[in-house]
Amino acid sequence: MASQPYEYYGLMVQYWDLLRGDTSRWADRFMFLDLIQKYGQPVLDVGCSSGRLILDFLAQGIDMDGVDISPEMIALCETNAARKRLTPKLYNQSMIDLNLPRKYKTILVPSSSIQLLLKPNEPQQAMKRFFEHLEPGGALIAPFMTLWVEGDPVDSGFTQEAARPEDGATVRRTAWSRYNLETKMEDTHDLWEIIKDGVQIQSETHNQSPATLSYTQGEAKALFVEAGFVDVQVYSEFTFDPVKPSDTLFTLVGVKP
Repeated sequence: MASQPYEYYGLMVQYWDLLRGDTSRWADRFMFLDLIQKYGQPVLDVGCSSGRLILDFLAQGIDMDGVDISPEMIALCETNAARKRLTPKLYNQSMIDLNLPRKYKTILVPSSSIQLLLKPNEPQQAMKRFFEHLEPGGALIAPFMTLWVEGDPVDSGFTQEAARPEDGATVRRTAWSRYNLETKMEDTHDLWEIIKDGVQIQSETHNQSPATLSYTQGEAKALFVEAGFVDVQVYSEFTFDPVKPSDTLFTLVGVKP
């Protein structure tokens, strides 16, 4: 398949929810709810994808908009919303060109999505757009990952499978990644397959080279500080515990003065 200007299209979108399964107990959900209570509404979900957070939070009465670079994901989110009788305001825009009609008290960038910005100055551009879309006193909340530490292999992979509800066919995702020590970026290769009665009836390959940029705790905090955020806190994973030096997953919260 021809390359797309974004990662999420085709079979990846079609079976995204099926392979993720039940997300209602994911730890970030509870942390984000606590932070929304602290910093307020309205809320923006950046990289809303199929609606995991925005539809959950809208159903609780939270005033929340969503934005995603993938038109296919926006369409899936709209389908999921209609099933739940929700009508979210969704925008098909990139983080670096964010231009929405209102400002927010809380901006969430879940799933380490800032790390998908790979060209020079793109992360800084996105941070400026987030800063401009916040009301004074509002907060930007974003988890980050350190993709490799000394002693780790540079290659990794995993396989996911689930039965397609309508006919029992196996939906399989075989994922591989390689970390580049010089660029601090990760290449990914994903094979999506539909297998019925032992026969592959559909497949799609997604190659992203590079796909993701690694951040240390210090690099992520510097990104917030350089953008003008104050009282920048770095937490361990999705808790309110102070980050530990060994944490490779950490969440940052910064406030617009």
